[in-house]
Amino acid sequence: MDAFLTSAITVALAEIGDKTQLLSLVLAARFNKPWSIIAGILLATLANHAASAWLGTWLSQFLDSDYGNWIVGGSFIAVGLWLLIPDKEDEVESYLDKYGAFVVSCILFFFAEIGDKTQIATILLGAKFNALFLVTMGTTLGMLLANVPVVFAGAALMKYIPLTLARRVAAAAFILTGLYSLWPVLS
Repeated sequence: MDAFLTSAITVALAEIGDKTQLLSLVLAARFNKPWSIIAGILLATLANHAASAWLGTWLSQFLDSDYGNWIVGGSFIAVGLWLLIPDKEDEVESYLDKYGAFVVSCILFFFAEIGDKTQIATILLGAKFNALFLVTMGTTLGMLLANVPVVFAGAALMKYIPLTLARRVAAAAFILTGLYSLWPVLS
């Protein structure tokens, strides 16, 4: 359960102000079909994060040492510091609009997640917990917790969320997770 909750919380926090959250806002404004957009986000996230968590669990066999703890812990700290850098909104390609909200959301979310902070976090969480299913479900829930309100409330919600504070809280969560991962090596 620790893998599930840690994955959900860290990804939900990391996602605040992320480019995929901004993508949710753009898709909601463009299509005004929240359930189709959410279904696309869900499918894309499940596919992307399952592959990422699998990679992390596979890598965990090579990281079961003091060096591995340094790599995983240091990577969590690096992602935490990376979270302090705001993302910029990418323009949604209008030629995809003809395929509808679900297909566009699914495709754009899948590709937006490649190399994103939350994908790297999912790989790290998979390596840390070696729990493919729990990490995939946790990170997917975290992604939905951060993006579903944006799809429904859109721009009105973004006025009330202090993104700088959210980024700092998310960065602190990743840095603390990294330090926690390093604790066995440091003590």
